[in-house]
Amino acid sequence: MKNILKSSNIRKIVFISLIFIIILGLSVLAGNVKLRNVNIKFSNNQEITVLTSKTKISDILEENHIVLEEDETVTPGLDAEITNTNKIVITLKGEEPSEIAENANTEINTEEIIEDYTNITEKIETVIEEIPFETVTKDVSNGSATTRNAIIQQGENGERKVIYKVTYKDDIEISREELSSEVIKEPVDKIVQVQTKSVITARSGYSRTSGISGQSGIYKVTAYCACMQCCGKTNGITASGAKATANHTIAAPSTFAFGTKVVINGITYTVEDRGGAIQGNRIDIYMDTHAEALQWGVRYVEVEVLN
Repeated sequence: MKNILKSSNIRKIVFISLIFIIILGLSVLAGNVKLRNVNIKFSNNQEITVLTSKTKISDILEENHIVLEEDETVTPGLDAEITNTNKIVITLKGEEPSEIAENANTEINTEEIIEDYTNITEKIETVIEEIPFETVTKDVSNGSATTRNAIIQQGENGERKVIYKVTYKDDIEISREELSSEVIKEPVDKIVQVQTKSVITARSGYSRTSGISGQSGIYKVTAYCACMQCCGKTNGITASGAKATANHTIAAPSTFAFGTKVVINGITYTVEDRGGAIQGNRIDIYMDTHAEALQWGVRYVEVEVLN
């Protein structure tokens, strides 16, 4: 009887030990399973996030009862493994994304940061820059009848000393900041003497007089654009209410009525704008960009008023 009881106790111990080993094995197996949140974006731009231990795209979709339509495709492909982005994109065929960007989960590499800044240097540089001279016209209409157009003073560029802080990387300039500037030589204006005279054109009864605002003649012509620096606003709406247009809009003194047509360098413009500095024999041509306006600069050209 004692032997029977002893044998029964041994069987119980063995059975309990087996159960414990099985439970322990299952716990270890579960601990090794990696769960992840996967974002799935559908072709109608709706998105869901699912929790899964699967890594193959087809398995993840099947697990969540997602079936592709005939005109749909998936990125990554059905046989591919999920990437570090944890993202699956379903699109219509022909609209597949070229790639799914990897998440920026990389660790900060101290050595790379140090290398990025190792070859950066800053220098203080002093530069002498030219200041362009301007051309000024002098009307001598009331002088001698023999007086002709002539240059009575040649222009001369000025100079300014500018101090810059310049940043280099590997001897290549990447930024330049102006710290200070000083004019060391004032520019000298070019003075052009102009003899005003009446001219009869091919149009019957039409006459023009140079240098008088509102009539044909030689004008100081500048340029502007729809920027804060030029206009103090950026909407491009002129004083007449019209939208400024390149090769069409000019700003002229109030002696020109809005809608007046003038020809400058073979292009017909319309007076649609005004300006505080646009007085006398001064006209401002509208251009699309500030760079174009700067490139035009200041010119003295013949302006023909058509109406």
